[in-house]
Amino acid sequence: MFKVGDKAVYPAHGVGIIEDIKCKVISGSKRNFYVMRIVDKDMTIMIPTENAQTVGLRCIIDKKEIPKVFRILSEKNVEIDCQTWNRRYREYMEKIKSGSVYEVAEVLRDLVHLRCDKDLSFGERQMLDLAQNLLVKELSIAKNMAEEKMRHRLLSIFAT
Repeated sequence: MFKVGDKAVYPAHGVGIIEDIKCKVISGSKRNFYVMRIVDKDMTIMIPTENAQTVGLRCIIDKKEIPKVFRILSEKNVEIDCQTWNRRYREYMEKIKSGSVYEVAEVLRDLVHLRCDKDLSFGERQMLDLAQNLLVKELSIAKNMAEEKMRHRLLSIFAT
C-alpha cells in the first residue's frame, strides 16, 4: 500500500509520485484511487488501489538491487533473436510493459548490442531511448544520484 508522497514505478511510464488517494463512486460502488503524477511528464494517472499490483505499480527498487541491474546490462554473450524488427519490437514492448526493472535492463542491453551489428529501426531507437530513460530515472532515485551521473554510468557499461 502506498501513501501520499511515495515514489513508485508505473510500467512503461516510469517513476511517479503518489499525490493523493481519492475515493470515487463508480457504478454505485465506492473505490479508492491512487492519483499518481509521472515525473518529467505532464501526466497524471488514477489507479484503483485494489488493482495496483495487477497493473504493475511497484516501489522503486532498493539500491542493493542496482548491482544486479548492472550485471544484466554488462552481459556480453547475449543471443539476440534474429526475427523481424516488428516481432522483436512487440517482444521488447511486453518486457517494458511488465514493469520489471530487470526486463527493462534486458531490453536496453539487447538493443545496444543489436545497434552494434545493424541499424535499428525508428521504433527500436525510440524503444532504446525509452528503456534507457526508465532505467536512468529509477536507478538515480534509488541510488540518490544525479540523473546525468547515472546516465553516464549506464553508458560506460556499454563502452567496454
